[in-house]
Formats: sequence, structure tokens, C-alpha cells
Amino acid sequence: MHNPAPIRSRARQITRILLGGFLVLAGIGHLSFARTEFQAQVPDWVPLNKDLVVVLSGIVEIGLGAALIFLVRQQVKVGWIAAAFFLAVFPGNIAQYLGHRDGFGLDTDAARLARLFFQPVLIFVALWSTGAFSRKKN
Repeated sequence: MHNPAPIRSRARQITRILLGGFLVLAGIGHLSFARTEFQAQVPDWVPLNKDLVVVLSGIVEIGLGAALIFLVRQQVKVGWIAAAFFLAVFPGNIAQYLGHRDGFGLDTDAARLARLFFQPVLIFVALWSTGAFSRKKN
């Protein structure tokens, strides 16, 4: 009987790299082509300029994405950090929904509400793809 562990390991590795690539692309979007769209997600209660928040979070996303791709030996720690980041930006998604703000084609309350359910998926993917669920945090 063959061992399914290498298949799971390869699936995790591919998922981790894809998630890292997604974060790098999103971070680049923060700094360029989607900057205005991301400003719609910054809650009004954040005491900083919305553009500054978008730029800083974009830099963080690029760094996290690169870390997911290249820091293989630290992948569990990076997974926990990425999950914490996804949790930290979740209030922005909630603010976009509650404020009825359009962005990224989310032009109805139903679409903005549906998007809220994908943030836990990102958190799960960050933890699963880095093996954070199955290994103790160092």
C-alpha cells in the first residue's frame, strides 16, 4: 500500500506557494493598480490616512507572500503570522460590508456579506498549507 503523506505534503507545498503568490500580487495591487479599491476596506475608525494604511498593508502582504514562498524552514511560524494578518484585516472587510462601500466588484450587500465567509478560509489555508495545524509552534 502506498503512503499518501507525500501527496498531502506536495498539496500543502503547492498551496503555500500559491497563497504566497496571491499575497505578493495583492500587495503589488495595494501599491499600484488597486490602491483605490483597497481604500474602501479601511475602516473609518482607523486613525491613519487610508492611503497610508493601504500602502503599509501592501508592503506587509508582499513580505508575507515572499516569506510563504521562500522561508520554507520557518513555514510554521510564517503560517501563524499570515493567519494573524488575515484575522487583523478582517475588520476592514466588515467595515466595507457595514458601510455599503463598493470595491473589487462587491457592489451589493449580498456580495460583501458573502466575502466575509472567505476570510476564515484564508486563515485555514495559511495554517494548513504551512503545517501549523500538525506541528507545535517553535
